[in-house]
Amino acid sequence: MQHQNLSVSKTRLNIQISSELKDKLFRISAMQGKKVSVLVRESIEEKLKQAEERIFDEKMKSAYLDLAKENIEVSEDFKYVDAGKVL
Repeated sequence: MQHQNLSVSKTRLNIQISSELKDKLFRISAMQGKKVSVLVRESIEEKLKQAEERIFDEKMKSAYLDLAKENIEVSEDFKYVDAGKVL
């Protein structure tokens, strides 16, 4: 399998963080042997993935509840249809 060399467009982002957070960031990046920018990027990617999964789960739950409500309404519409039939 050949690896494709895909160029990824990158952009710079300037943020302000507390001195304590900066110290932790530099300490963890050194412990993991990663550049600070890599650690920050990975952290952001992970947090965004978690947020996207949470949003997806909420949408699925809402869709499921809507479908359940619709199923109950349909059941109510037909509950007397079979009442006269002998099974």
